[in-house]
Amino acid sequence: MSGHSKFANIKHKKEKNDAAKGKIFTIIGREIAVAVKEGGPDPANNFKLAAVISKAKANNMPNDTIERGIKKAAGDVGNVNYEYITYEGYGPNGIAIIVDALTDNKNRTAANVRSAFTKGQGNVGTPGCVSFMFDKKGQIIIDKEEYEADADELMMQVLDAGAEDFAEEEDSYEVLTDPDNFEEVKKALEDAGIPMVSAEVTMIPQNYVTLTDETAIKNLQRTLDLLEDDDDVQAVYHNWDE
Repeated sequence: MSGHSKFANIKHKKEKNDAAKGKIFTIIGREIAVAVKEGGPDPANNFKLAAVISKAKANNMPNDTIERGIKKAAGDVGNVNYEYITYEGYGPNGIAIIVDALTDNKNRTAANVRSAFTKGQGNVGTPGCVSFMFDKKGQIIIDKEEYEADADELMMQVLDAGAEDFAEEEDSYEVLTDPDNFEEVKKALEDAGIPMVSAEVTMIPQNYVTLTDETAIKNLQRTLDLLEDDDDVQAVYHNWDE
């Protein structure tokens, strides 16, 4: 882990996301709908909804938009038919790719995901074909420019809060947690006023793969772009060392 900076990739992702707020709000809106259907409209009694609201605020979603989404979902519970589905497959040169989707039409989503892989000279595989190469973890990234205190002090703080691991990179600190402890560790950092560039439960590759062939890079980028542009796709994970 140490020595491999993920901060540049996260900044790049955020820049892309900032240029596509509509996509992000669509994703979060669907997550709100599912959370309300499963646990009701009160975040105080619905941990999943509280987590989605936190994610919405982190992405600068206006409070009135969040509230409208909750009210709409609460009045439309019987008609909310979104379901989560995960696809796994291979990009060029065997790059492992996992796609999380939230859809009301599995046939449409499956066709779009398969098309994205095919257009990038890859292929969709069977469930479990690449997920064993990843670990599900809570990941929090802290920008060194935004946090000037001592690194050892930060490390002790996050470990005391329940984090599993702490790494110092060139331009950032990375905190890893068990998914079940993620919200607790994140809240501890929030309460301490520590700014976070990124905080999410994600799939972290056990090993990263470097591509040198320009055609392979172009094809992989095409697949990733097509997936990220699909409104049904919630998240894309891969082991390409960008």
